[in-house]
Amino acid sequence: MDLQVKEVHSKVERELPLIELVFSELKKRIVGQDEMLRGMLIGLITGGHILIEGVPGLAKTLTIKTLSDVLNLDFKRIQFTPDLLPSDIIGTLIYNQKESKFEPKKGPIFANLILADEINRAPAKVQAALLEAMQEKQVTIGDTTYPLPRPFLVMATQNPIEQEGTYNLPEAQIDRFMFKIKIGYPKKEEERIILDRMINNEQIMVGRALDNEKLEYLSKLLDEIYVSDKIKNYIVDIVHSTRNPMEYNLKIDSLIDYGASPRASIFLARAAKGAALLSGRGYVTADDVKNVSFAVLRHRIIVSYEAEAEGTTAEDIITKIFNAVIVP
Repeated sequence: MDLQVKEVHSKVERELPLIELVFSELKKRIVGQDEMLRGMLIGLITGGHILIEGVPGLAKTLTIKTLSDVLNLDFKRIQFTPDLLPSDIIGTLIYNQKESKFEPKKGPIFANLILADEINRAPAKVQAALLEAMQEKQVTIGDTTYPLPRPFLVMATQNPIEQEGTYNLPEAQIDRFMFKIKIGYPKKEEERIILDRMINNEQIMVGRALDNEKLEYLSKLLDEIYVSDKIKNYIVDIVHSTRNPMEYNLKIDSLIDYGASPRASIFLARAAKGAALLSGRGYVTADDVKNVSFAVLRHRIIVSYEAEAEGTTAEDIITKIFNAVIVP
């Protein structure tokens, strides 16, 4: 480890107690759901957004609201419905009769943390308006462009059941999300803890662990985290193998219609740096890449009809890839 990497490692190591405090405060309210908690923090630090898939009642709203309390950030929840309009999200111009002019009325998108609940319930125009705001980090109302607050994180949810009356997100738009996280039911012992905490409907208080200034510092520190050439090549090999599996002796080409886009390589690298930061390390390891790979790749690998008929999922394909691609 050279001197520069050691210096970065020391900087990151000093922030570990603060990161552990954030998780400690979050876990006062949230039981389990570690992948979602880590994903949200990595998304905030790296500037990525998250798509969550899970049935109702799994604390998605409570989790992002708790994160806003712990980090002292503005939070808005938008319930997506078939009659929602783009202006309901980004805002519109309203006429001021007293001043005889139009004035902007900003929509709920102007917050640090956005919960886009059941995004697949809204039509394509509304989805596109949200995704454009996510990508550009700014919104145009009338002739004026307004920057969105920093930090800015969108956590969109999809309900895997009750698909009637939904508008599926096109693959090209899903690709804009850094992570797709699937959350399931809690374990039996976790559900008992949830029951003990919630049975009396008491408000569980959490402390503020980070402020905007420190969060911005962590985002800048992320850029300093070292990624070796071997790790970069490993990331490119993983993504490339989804497009040209035969080069890696993977007999899965009939299972994949479309491989991962170049965004996958960028997000894998940034997310792996985020995972290293949360672990208190100033450099990325192969394990960091593996730990974020399912969340980064599962929505970017489009499985074929043959794979669906066999019951093969994107997760199965990712597992095969990791068994075949040589670890540096």
